[in-house]
Amino acid sequence: MSSFVDEAALCVRGGDGGAGAVSFRREAHVPKGGPDGGNGGRGGDVWLVADHQTASLLAFRDHPHRIAPSGAHGSGGARHGPGADDLRVPVPVGTIVSEDGRVVADLVNSGDSWLAARGGRGGRGNASFLSNKRRAPSFAEQGEKGEERWLKLELKLMADVALVGFPNAGKSTLISRVSAAKPKIADYPFTTLTPHLGVVRGDGYEFVMADIPGLIEGASEGKGLGHQFLRHIERARALVVLVDLAPADGMPPAEQERVLLHELGSHRPELLERPRLVVGTKADVAAADAEWDGDRVSAVTGAGIPELVGRLAVLVEEARAAEPDAGAYVVYRPEPEGIRVERDVDGALVVRGQAAERAVAVNDLTNLEALHYVRDRLRRLGVDKALARAGARPGDTVRIGQMTLEYSDDSAVRPSSRTGGRRR
Repeated sequence: MSSFVDEAALCVRGGDGGAGAVSFRREAHVPKGGPDGGNGGRGGDVWLVADHQTASLLAFRDHPHRIAPSGAHGSGGARHGPGADDLRVPVPVGTIVSEDGRVVADLVNSGDSWLAARGGRGGRGNASFLSNKRRAPSFAEQGEKGEERWLKLELKLMADVALVGFPNAGKSTLISRVSAAKPKIADYPFTTLTPHLGVVRGDGYEFVMADIPGLIEGASEGKGLGHQFLRHIERARALVVLVDLAPADGMPPAEQERVLLHELGSHRPELLERPRLVVGTKADVAAADAEWDGDRVSAVTGAGIPELVGRLAVLVEEARAAEPDAGAYVVYRPEPEGIRVERDVDGALVVRGQAAERAVAVNDLTNLEALHYVRDRLRRLGVDKALARAGARPGDTVRIGQMTLEYSDDSAVRPSSRTGGRRR
């Protein structure tokens, strides 16, 4: 079984925030001590980090869950719970991250990182709610739940040169000849079912070559494993199109070249603009009068190999020089969102926005003090104005996170008589 995996599903979950504490000073000479409940610690974030030492997505195939640690709870005596460390998940360089069919991150350089799941913020202890109007707050916030999401990871190899050809065209033999890569080699089609990378080194040059599994006619339309194979060609700086000078099916080399270029162009037209060499393989067994006027090599005898490698080194050097400087690694952080209101299919108004959802989720709305605090907090966030703009009327059902509330003119939202303000 191959150890190369280029697609995987991943479930990430940020750590939960610790709960705030409800506590009051109790000392012998302080009969009416004030609130001293500490805050909970923040849960850890989950980061995906491009790591050049990670070769494939194999680690996620059987273990697709990555969960960051949670923050500690606060306690009396104004003791705050410590926050949790972030979880950094290494992925191969060249990993594309998608969610619901939409690309959310493209980690193309070593060190690129993406915030995949935020940790929950810690709940505030009752000491944080002390004010002139609220001298003895009897409530605290629960910790916020960490963000959770399912992602699709897809690896596109980062190679300088990609070998393109039909099955059994000699790609594996060639890469094993010019590098230390040891792919499976046999005299039948589809020996290579996963890509292989090899480093080609010489006097003053070094580049990475990828042995891409053999294409078939119709690969750009998804025949065989066409799309899975073709995507690994997309990031190669240069292409080597290999045509078999002694094909078992008798297809002339010129026709092989035409079909292969057609499949590349149909998949991504810009692939035809990449620097490329077209080379005839198996020169050692081809007939002397084989219909081919281009370069010929034999990976078995070594004929033409030094010249081919030298030309590739020049192509790669020119392609690298033409690329813009990638600069430092990139850190992707999703932009914070504001407040918005949407009408659900059942007519309920759904309030979206992390700040509003958090205000409701972490507070106990059965506690009258906490309820008044949440009302004020939602008003300051602009939730009542957003609901009014959305056409809310008294008695309308309003959902914020997993809470169901009832809209009223005087205070925008209040616990629903149908749900008692509890989580749905």
